[in-house]
Amino acid sequence: MLRRTVHRLGALEALDTVAVRLGGLVHRALAGDRLKNLASGTWLGHPLHPVLSDLPIGCWSCGIALDTLGGESGRRGAELLAAAGAVTAVPTLVSGFADWSDTNDADRRVGVVHAASGVAALSLYATSLAAGVAGAHRVARGMRVVGFGLAAAGGYLGGHLTFSRGIGVDHTVFEEAPGHWTRVARDEELAEGRPVCAVAGRYDILLYRTDGTVHALANRCTHAGAPLDEGTVDADLQVTCPWHGSRFRLGDGSVARGPATAPQPVFETRVRNGSVEVRLRH
Repeated sequence: MLRRTVHRLGALEALDTVAVRLGGLVHRALAGDRLKNLASGTWLGHPLHPVLSDLPIGCWSCGIALDTLGGESGRRGAELLAAAGAVTAVPTLVSGFADWSDTNDADRRVGVVHAASGVAALSLYATSLAAGVAGAHRVARGMRVVGFGLAAAGGYLGGHLTFSRGIGVDHTVFEEAPGHWTRVARDEELAEGRPVCAVAGRYDILLYRTDGTVHALANRCTHAGAPLDEGTVDADLQVTCPWHGSRFRLGDGSVARGPATAPQPVFETRVRNGSVEVRLRH
């Protein structure tokens, strides 16, 4: 039943108007490389949003336990946990919007509802703090309960996006890269300064020759699986993903710009008997 509900949300095209406008706003707000890398978790080597989301969820879960079991003596602790959760929810939402802005179609629609539940939960918790200050403790407790329910629903949608849709998952980890020298192309097929996709078994490899050196990376972008050979290579020898703009250094596969957080698998190369050979660099 829950899965069917999520699929219906993903098919709800009425959400597209909000999604397009909000996505454009997020892209403009995170236009700089530093902001994008910070919000995406590029510097961490792991998406930042799931790391931060544990903080408000943990605070609010403990707060609900105090509201439920602590009675009047637990009220102060529940209020403090509500405040701590509200504070940590702000960067959690920002990082979540950064991840969401690079999704499309059904994932983007489900993500809009996921984000809305988080914003609504934060709003209720913030309002509950004001109600508590005003002495309306029963009203404040009710707001916290509803806010926690919204946060839990949003958490379910976030889990769907990650575990069922692969948002934020390294898209190269389930493919076996060649660990021994493997022929992937004829030397004459590799023109100077032009990205080429070669195949080793079932593994796609990006080849790029410059100044006599052949660079090789996994061709599937770690962020969302885009074919990097359809991207561009700049003067700094960084290849830009054609889908979401992640940049990877050809020399070592490291991420120069998000939204990608995981580096590209990189390969050693050699030319033998007129053939280009590669093997995974460990």
